[in-house]
Amino acid sequence: MSTTAAPRTSRGPVRRAERALAPDLARGAMLLIIALANVAGVVFAGEPGLDPTPQGAERGLNFLLFELVHARGYPVFAVMFGYGIVQLARRQEAGGATPKRVRSVLVRRNLWLVVFGFAHAALLYYGDFLGAYGIVGIVMTLVLLRRGDKFHRIVLVLWALSAVEILVLAAIVVSGILGGSGGSAPLPVGHVDSLAAPGYVASMLDRLGEWPMHTLRVLPFIFITWLGMWAARRRVLEEPARHQTLLTWAAVLGLGLAVAGGLPAALLSAGWLHVDESTAGLMLMLHGASGMFAGPGYVAVFGLIAMRANRSAPIVGALSALGQRSLSGYLFQSVAWLVLLAPFTLALGDRFGSPTVTGLVIAVTVWFATVLIARLLDRRGQAGPAEIVLRRLTYGARS
Repeated sequence: MSTTAAPRTSRGPVRRAERALAPDLARGAMLLIIALANVAGVVFAGEPGLDPTPQGAERGLNFLLFELVHARGYPVFAVMFGYGIVQLARRQEAGGATPKRVRSVLVRRNLWLVVFGFAHAALLYYGDFLGAYGIVGIVMTLVLLRRGDKFHRIVLVLWALSAVEILVLAAIVVSGILGGSGGSAPLPVGHVDSLAAPGYVASMLDRLGEWPMHTLRVLPFIFITWLGMWAARRRVLEEPARHQTLLTWAAVLGLGLAVAGGLPAALLSAGWLHVDESTAGLMLMLHGASGMFAGPGYVAVFGLIAMRANRSAPIVGALSALGQRSLSGYLFQSVAWLVLLAPFTLALGDRFGSPTVTGLVIAVTVWFATVLIARLLDRRGQAGPAEIVLRRLTYGARS
C-alpha cells in the first residue's frame, strides 16, 4: 500500500473546529465499557468474561457486567463507525473531492484498518474489531454510501423486525424458566486459548488462529453500522436539539431492550437463577441479540448530554479528548492487558484476592490513564500516535 499524498482533489483529516461533541464524548466514555468487558475476558480467559463461581459482591459485579457491559460496548462503536463514514465522505466532498476520490480515500483508510487489525491481533489481543471495521467499511463505501434516503430507510425496518425477534426469543426464555424442571447449568462461556497461553509466542500463535474466526463472527455488525450511516445522513449528532425527540425515544427503547434482554443471563451469571442447559443457551443468545440495541441507546444518551454539556468543562473536555484519540486509547488498553494480566507477564489478576474485583480496578485505572494522556495531548494540540499513523497512511505526509 502506498503512503504517498492523496490527490489534491481530496482533503486531509477532520479539523478540530469541525468535530461534533456527541461522537467524541460517546467514544471517550464508552472506552470504559470496552475496558471492563475485555478485562473480564482476559482475567477468566473466556468470552464473555465470567467468574464461574461468584461469591458475595462478585455476584453483583457479574450481574452488572452482563446487564450493562458485555456485548453492550462494541455496538456503540459500530454505530459511530457508520456515522463516521458519512462524516468523512461529506468533508471530502465539501473540499472538492469527486465521488471517485471519496471512495478512494475511504477504501484506502479501511484497508489500512484491516492491516491495523491483523497487527493488533497478532501482537496483543485476539478480540480485535479493527479488521472487521475495515472490511465492513469497504463494503459500506462500495455498496451503501451512494444510496438514496428511501433505500437507507430499509435499515429501520430491519431493526424493527429484530426487536420483534428479541421479544419472541424473550418469551421462549421466560417459558423455559417458568416451565422448566430446574437445573444448574452455567452460561455457555467459550474458552480463549491465547488468554491462557503460558508464553508470548504460544499466545501469538493462538491469536493468529483465533482472529480470523472472531472477525467472521462479528462481521454481521454491519447491520449496526448501517444505522449509524442513516443517523449521520440526518445529522442527528451534529444537531441534537433538532432531533431531541428521536434521541429520547432511542435512549429509552434501546437501553430498555438491552437491559430487559440481558436480565435473564445476568441473573444466571450471578447465581440468582437456576435453569437447564437448553434455557441457559437461549439466555446467552438473548443477551447477545438484545445487546445491539445498547448501541443506539448509549449513543442517544450522549447526544442528549451533548445538548447541555459545556465543551470547556474539565470532565467533558477530557472525555472528548480521549474520544478524538479512541484508536490510540483502544490499543493502549490491549498493551496494558498483555503487560499486567497475561499469565507470562505480571499476572496481576490472581494476586490480590478476587480476580473479578482486581480486573475491574485495573480496567478503570487503565481507562483513567488514557483519559489523562489524551487530555495532555489535547492541550498540546497533538493527535494520538495511532491516529497520526492512520492519517499518514490514508492521506499522505501532508496530513
